[in-house]
Amino acid sequence: MFLAIRELLFAKGRFVLMGSVVALISILMVLLSGLSVGLVNDGVSGLQKMPVTSFAFQEDVSKDSAFSRSVIDKDVVETWAAQPGVDEAAPFGNALVNAESEKGVEIDLALFGIETDSYLAPEVESGSVLGDDPNEIVISATAAEEGIEVGDVIKVEPMGAELTVAGVMPDQHTFGHVDIAYLPLRTWQEIRTGAAPGEEVPARVYDEITAVAVQGSDDADALKAGDAAAGTTSMTLDDSFGASPGYTAETSTLQLIQVFLYAISALVVGAFFTVLTIQRKQEVAVMRAMGASTAYLLRDSLLQSLLLLLGSVAVGVGLGLAAGAAISGTAMPFALEAGPIAVATTLLIVLGVLGAAVAVVRITRVDPLTALGGNR
Repeated sequence: MFLAIRELLFAKGRFVLMGSVVALISILMVLLSGLSVGLVNDGVSGLQKMPVTSFAFQEDVSKDSAFSRSVIDKDVVETWAAQPGVDEAAPFGNALVNAESEKGVEIDLALFGIETDSYLAPEVESGSVLGDDPNEIVISATAAEEGIEVGDVIKVEPMGAELTVAGVMPDQHTFGHVDIAYLPLRTWQEIRTGAAPGEEVPARVYDEITAVAVQGSDDADALKAGDAAAGTTSMTLDDSFGASPGYTAETSTLQLIQVFLYAISALVVGAFFTVLTIQRKQEVAVMRAMGASTAYLLRDSLLQSLLLLLGSVAVGVGLGLAAGAAISGTAMPFALEAGPIAVATTLLIVLGVLGAAVAVVRITRVDPLTALGGNR
């Protein structure tokens, strides 16, 4: 321990250079973690906040695009409500539209059609909840940040349907990077057909929904039994995230980048300590000649790597959090959460120590006589 600390203090330039590289990797790790969480929130935060355990979609629908392709009969809701283990079942509709407020604010909206007296009815932070007015909507707080207020009239393009903002939900509610607006199911069914206001729509439109939103057991056997009875394809709430536009591609890409980042960090730290161990060969030989055990030298070298990693990662994470706080105020989907950053930091330190451990194992093979240039 004495040698490790003394060397850290003596060779400041060398260790500052090594620590700077680890700190830069830590900054990149924090930014990637924030971007990953931000993209998840932007993609499925609206689904995450729904009091749902599973969705029942059209039978054999493509699971990566079920929310946009599924169409099922509304009567299926009653079949699901009668299943054992199901507490609540309600019709759910989803459609993406372009809209513009009377103030000229253009916005894309994910319309979530619900029965206003069902358990899916959202709570609001300002304004009022959905009531009997068929043309009222409740919007996400992030949509309100775009400049839309309670009482504003939103015109859906191109059919021209007009919707009045009744309330604003707390926090972010987005789906596929688009703000969510809840509205009565009947109005959603009419907008989905593209019919202009006052235009007659076929009666079958009012029997069609996207999915059944189920609250209850999400056990695989229970979902299979429900699907067999109702002729649907069920997904748990977490599995349904993959049906959000772009969710699987974005998250898998970022996860792959993070895996490579962790592997690179272990290799970089290992390479640094390999070079350092080679440079310390003579000092280690002297220590061994003086009676230092191999275990002592290994502990000494690993402690040195751990101190370097802890210091440089702490600096890097601090700088990364400062940079993340600045980015959070922009339009970029970015969110700093303590859990993912703590996990990533722990992984970075553990993998760094493992990389260093592989490098310093060569200490056990140092021969004092050969390292000091002696002849047998």
